[in-house]
Amino acid sequence: MIDAGLEVRAFFTTRHGGTSAAPYESLNVATHVGDDPAAVARNRALVEAAAGAPVTFLVAEHGIRVHTVRAAGEAVPPADVLLTSVPGLAIAAIGADCVPLLLHDAITGAVAAAHVGRAGLYAGAVDAAVAALLGMRQEKASLEALSASVGPAICGACYEVPAAMRDEVAVRHPSAAATTRWGTPGLDIPRAVEARLGELGVGRVLRHSGCTYEDAQFFSHRRDGLTGRHCGVIVCGVSLRPDAVTSP
Repeated sequence: MIDAGLEVRAFFTTRHGGTSAAPYESLNVATHVGDDPAAVARNRALVEAAAGAPVTFLVAEHGIRVHTVRAAGEAVPPADVLLTSVPGLAIAAIGADCVPLLLHDAITGAVAAAHVGRAGLYAGAVDAAVAALLGMRQEKASLEALSASVGPAICGACYEVPAAMRDEVAVRHPSAAATTRWGTPGLDIPRAVEARLGELGVGRVLRHSGCTYEDAQFFSHRRDGLTGRHCGVIVCGVSLRPDAVTSP
């Protein structure tokens, strides 16, 4: 587990420390990739133990839909942003190259977990997550009270895309334009997410430097094809314990 660096308990998982067999070894938390459901259930229980709270995992649809979680164990529709203001509840964004984004509002205590890939970035998933948090406030206040942690994702040197796709995304997010290590068009989604958070006025933005394609401790769909998913987890209203997570 990797500390997300926020004021509440929040962390990113790696692919290690779970119970799934190859090609999902071992801490796969996704139910839609073909892994043994019993192994996924055990892995999610391990994540909940690390969080010290029941965790609701989002079901990504690569868009901007927001869902508010009000109780543990509730069924959630497909959505790329989960939001909760209920102390003691945890929410999680999953991914295996896309950005898991965690946010906290110090004014309301509300937290959000977002899945941001190329399509979601272009559609406005970062804006949707920030707007959802602001919508929990009773009155207007500065975005300086918001903090965000951008989790491990594929970097611009490894995410090769057609030139037309790069150019389309760059119209809205110029910082996303990249060139891969092979000299071909690329997209740097985590850099663009970080930049967009800054443009919106989020007070504190942390970014994990790991590239999922380059670093074997993470799942990478682009690298491996059939594989599992790691996640970013944030707990509402629970301060980070020093022994809750450890960096690898």
